[in-house]
Amino acid sequence: MPGLILLAGIAQAAPVLHSVQPDRAVSSSPTRVRHLNPALMRHAAENQCQYVFMAGAACVVDHVFICTALRAPGAEVLRQAGLVEGTQNCHPGQGTANRRFFFSNAMVELLWLADAGEARSPQTRATKLWERFSGAGRTASPFGVILRPAAGAEPACPFRSWSYRPPTMPGFEIEIAADTKLLEPMWCYMKGGRPPAEWPVERRQPMDHPVGFRELTGVVIRCPEVKEGSVTCDMARKGVIALQTGVEHLLELQFDGGRRGAILDLRPDLPLIFRA
Repeated sequence: MPGLILLAGIAQAAPVLHSVQPDRAVSSSPTRVRHLNPALMRHAAENQCQYVFMAGAACVVDHVFICTALRAPGAEVLRQAGLVEGTQNCHPGQGTANRRFFFSNAMVELLWLADAGEARSPQTRATKLWERFSGAGRTASPFGVILRPAAGAEPACPFRSWSYRPPTMPGFEIEIAADTKLLEPMWCYMKGGRPPAEWPVERRQPMDHPVGFRELTGVVIRCPEVKEGSVTCDMARKGVIALQTGVEHLLELQFDGGRRGAILDLRPDLPLIFRA
């Protein structure tokens, strides 16, 4: 039986998600490329998740991260699908590194554990990144959602939080939700966050993708279990994301309003679906 999607505080029956995987090659290789060719993406107007960003919301999604294997091999799948990769980053003292893909108003971050000792250090321990990586996809959600103030809104973190200011990354500051469980995504808030299209020229990243994705217009998070009163449920009620219960952890990102009716399913390489 389908779970429920929480949309702006209204529980609705969730549509059944059908994986659209055209012309998949039968292969034992963990990375399958043929179904990722943009020319093969099928149109699927039926059974799509509903995406809502509440008008007037005080915060919006700045970026999402996915916990991945070392050096994020899934990034190659995204590149082959027609996405242009931005610059990579490492996080000294935190024990993580990433590969990144930018859009006009958001970013997708593939994050991996580069140094277990740093991730378990006193500086980083409270983030629970070590536990999240250790149980990713099983006892922990592999996702993180980072919010920023909406355009014109006063910065105000929408959940109870604590400030993370690692001394090994001078100038970096982020609010981390204090009440999240490992089975739900990690939630953070960047009061100084800005859309990538508004970054200064010296920091500007590639945002023109051959596959045609430009603007993030919706986020659906699927979790096996999310309790009432959780940060994730609260963010769904406020229209920041949509939420669906299911047997697997899955992230769905809608671009450009989903007008093309196309689906790009990155499983099994990444627990990620693009809709455009």
